[in-house]
Formats: sequence, structure tokens, C-alpha cells
Amino acid sequence: MASPISKMKRTSMITHHQKLEGHTDWVWGAIHLPGGQRIITCSWDGSLRVWNVRTGKQIGDDWRDGGSAVYSIALSPDGKKVVSGSSDGAVRLWDIDTCKIVKKWTGHTREVGSVCWSRDGRRVLSGSDDGTARQWEVESEETMPEPIENILASIENGHEPVWAVVYSPDTTLIATAGGRAEPRAEYSIKIWDAKTGKLDATLKGHTDRVLCLAWTKDTKTLISGSSDFTIRTWNTTKWEQTAVLDDHTRVVYGIAISPNDRILASVSGDQTARLWNLDNGQPISSPIQHADEVFCVSFSAGGKRLATGCYDKNAYIWDVAAILREAGLDDLLSIPKAKKSAL
Repeated sequence: MASPISKMKRTSMITHHQKLEGHTDWVWGAIHLPGGQRIITCSWDGSLRVWNVRTGKQIGDDWRDGGSAVYSIALSPDGKKVVSGSSDGAVRLWDIDTCKIVKKWTGHTREVGSVCWSRDGRRVLSGSDDGTARQWEVESEETMPEPIENILASIENGHEPVWAVVYSPDTTLIATAGGRAEPRAEYSIKIWDAKTGKLDATLKGHTDRVLCLAWTKDTKTLISGSSDFTIRTWNTTKWEQTAVLDDHTRVVYGIAISPNDRILASVSGDQTARLWNLDNGQPISSPIQHADEVFCVSFSAGGKRLATGCYDKNAYIWDVAAILREAGLDDLLSIPKAKKSAL
């Protein structure tokens, strides 16, 4: 069922804190670096770029390794490395200080659209259009013995694209999702044992491709976004759907959870980013308008800033603290008291 939406406090038009201009094609990823003064982005133009948050200017040269489009990036838990997934099927590990590639893993046969770190920083997880999710041992430079094959039922060729992969916070489970827009396709989320690769659960509810996943740090809730325009929350004890957030009017491309597990950010083809109160499932403010489709979103370490990447080739920084203040919800940046979430 759809989440109940009560009257929220009307907020004024939200304007970006900073605009990052320089990429020559779509921006697919944007993440905050340690210290809060820099952001790194990745793009269809084949580059990663580092930006000064205060000035909006690029720092140094582009990071490049060939001309392949870069679809996804993720920051290591220690904040010293970035992993990227590209259209050539490679997974690359970059050192932030040197701006150089440390390792390059090959094994996927098609583009890599999703990457994720384990909490201890020892493994990297990748999902590809070749229908597999793979785990990589960071120290040994090797892949785990067997990839997690074909997350969805075979339609014709035995493979379906994996659009999203994520480790559970304790790294014992892996969630994968994807699917092609084809008749009678199954748009489920699959939960796997990270050690054995065995299927633990299948979550059904979405009616179109699932493009993004996020897990709350307390491990209790998994959140998904889809081409069916909805965001769904799942109880990870019973593996049951608990809520549907359906304010977006087009594809939900990306989601992110604030560091304190209290705010969800989502971005969509409807040219908006939206903030949700995870305590009660309510929208926090008016939609954050963009000039074009929005593909990615991430919170800063303190949750006070939001970064988004857009079809218009730009990335944007937004002042979450100011948005919450205007909505009268400043307390959402604090550590929550122990209580049961509405989701």
C-alpha cells in the first residue's frame, strides 16, 4: 500500500548550494570525500573528476583509463580509495591521493552499473549487464571462486542485467536487483548468502526494473527504487514489504540513506530529488527541482549536504540542513532515540 501522506509544511523553491560544471556527458555518480570539502563524480564521458565544494571548481586533471563510460563509483570505508564500474566491463580501484589506478579487475563481459564496498573494506561487489554479481578480494586482487549468477529467471538467453548490488551492513548478505523491460519478466530483488552464494530470499512487489538498492545501517530495512516509479521498503527479518513511497512520476534511478538512518534521498527521471522522513515515511519538503533527469545521489558524512548528478552533464550540491530547518525538522540530523520506525 502507499505510504500515508499528511499535510507537510510548504517550503519555498529549493536552490542548489553549488553547481559543478565540466563533464561533457551525463553524470552517473557523485560521492563526498572525507573532510567534506571535496566531491568526486563519474560520467558517461569516461572520466572521474574531483571538485572543490566551496568554489565549485575542478581540482586537478580528469581521472581516466581509456575512453569507457564510467557508470558507478563507491568510496572505501577508510576514505582512501574509490572503486568504479565501466562500460568495458572492468572494475577499477583508484587511490584518492595519487589519482591513479591501484588495481583493475576483469571478469565481467558487459558494462558494470553498480559497485559496493564491504564494511571492512576487504571486498568489492559489482553488478553487470552480463547477468552476474561478482565479489573481489581487495588484497589478493582475485575474484571470489564463483560469481552470483543470473539473478532473475531466464527469458531467452539465460542472462538478465544486474542493475543494483549492495552488501548488508554486516557483510553476511548480498542484495541484487535488475531486469529487462520485457513481457512476463520477473522484477524481484534477490537476497544471497555472501559466503556461499546461495539464494536466501526473493522479494516481489515491483512491477518494473529495480534500479537501485540501499540498506539501513541497523540492518533492519532494505530500500529499493524502480522503473515502476516507486520506492519500496522491506523488513529484513521477515523479508516483507512494509511501505511504498510513490510520489515520483518517472523512473527512480538512485537512492541514498543519511548516515543516521533517518532520511532517505531519491532521484528520478521526473527531474527531481526528494527527501523522505524514514521515521514515518513522509516527504520532508517540496521536490528539489533539476533542469533534467537525475541519475545519482549521496549524502555527506554528516548528512548536512546532498550531491546529485544529472543528465544535463552537471552535478549539484544541496544544503540539507537548510531544507530541514525550513521544514521545521532540524532534529532529523540527530541520532535517533531507540524507537520503532513507521517503515
